[in-house]
Amino acid sequence: MLTMMMSIAHRITGAGLAVGFALLTWWLVAVSMGPEAYDCVQSFLGSLVGRALLFAFTWALIHHMLGGIRHLVWDTGTGLDKPTVERFALATIIGSVVLTVLVWLTAYHVMGGL
Repeated sequence: MLTMMMSIAHRITGAGLAVGFALLTWWLVAVSMGPEAYDCVQSFLGSLVGRALLFAFTWALIHHMLGGIRHLVWDTGTGLDKPTVERFALATIIGSVVLTVLVWLTAYHVMGGL
């Protein structure tokens, strides 16, 4: 059951990454267009909705990456027994949440926000 949910989550995060990379593209284009366009994007990304989208993008990116690493390990023929598969799935969930929070805490610390 957990592995099925992880497969679904991997596909959803892959689709969510498209939205996140569209936001990144919007930001990069705004940087090249000048201060007015940049301020518009920054005001959106700095809003509660914008930060929630950026947080979700960060989590999706990390979750998708950890899922990819899990599949790379499986491609070697390692960890394919049921208990190990379940542990990998749980590690992916916990790892993605912990790493996302650490990335955001580090970013706020570096920016002087914490």
